[in-house]
Amino acid sequence: MGEDKKLNSCPTPNGILLVVGGHENKDGNSENAAKDYHPREILETFVELTGGKDGVIEVITSASSEGEESFADYLKVFSELGVTQVGHIHHDKRGDVLNDQDVISRIKRANGVFFSGGGQLKLTSVYGGTMALFEIKQSYIYNNLVLGGTSAGAMAMSTPMIFAGSKKVEQIAGEVRITTGLEFLKDVCIDTHFVDRGRFLRMAQVVATNPTCVGMGIEEDTAIIVRNGIEAEVIGSGVVLVIEGFNIKDSNIVDFGEDERIQIDDLTVKILSKGNRYLIPRNNPPHL
Repeated sequence: MGEDKKLNSCPTPNGILLVVGGHENKDGNSENAAKDYHPREILETFVELTGGKDGVIEVITSASSEGEESFADYLKVFSELGVTQVGHIHHDKRGDVLNDQDVISRIKRANGVFFSGGGQLKLTSVYGGTMALFEIKQSYIYNNLVLGGTSAGAMAMSTPMIFAGSKKVEQIAGEVRITTGLEFLKDVCIDTHFVDRGRFLRMAQVVATNPTCVGMGIEEDTAIIVRNGIEAEVIGSGVVLVIEGFNIKDSNIVDFGEDERIQIDDLTVKILSKGNRYLIPRNNPPHL
């Protein structure tokens, strides 16, 4: 057995992830003057990755309480980018998806699946353990599926997944709530709207709970493209903060319930912008 197999005996995904920090430009207008930036770059990239005008895209709006409105926004921009085959998938209850064979068939045909924003806990509680999610994962691992997600749709791709922890409580040890995400990225926690909504402390708490995990905070109108499961590249107008806890010497994260302000020694922080790359560490050997 070669050394690479020892490091990662799980299959390397053939598909690509596009993980978006929310509020990606949809109208093609922007006052952003950053170098090499152009409006709608993120959604244009998603279309290109899925095969351009000939691609088949399914938009899943189940995280949103306004699914029809959310889909209309994406249908408009994807149509303007020349895509003619854009479908809409929406489920409000887990029971509705359990026997939805049509959704499984559509996922098998799709070149791209895009999760809209809303509530990430809705996505995990509705789709977790279903054949629909199994088919998305199979297509991502073996059949070159491009999986995109924005805001809640991006946060749900990760594990662990934050589902609660506002500015009012993120300074208090143990007040950030996490659960198992959809596990397209393992040992990686994604947070979105990261700079705009000041979410550094809640991500730092997640990393402190288990320093095997890497935190990736993605700003609005910014995304990471992940190839081969671990090779991340930044696109868009903002920045991505990578928070690593491998060198943590001490924290008070175990003092939850005592109203203690969080304290962590020796976090490592990287700030990445368009064109920068990051190789997601494999410090936790996969196994059954």
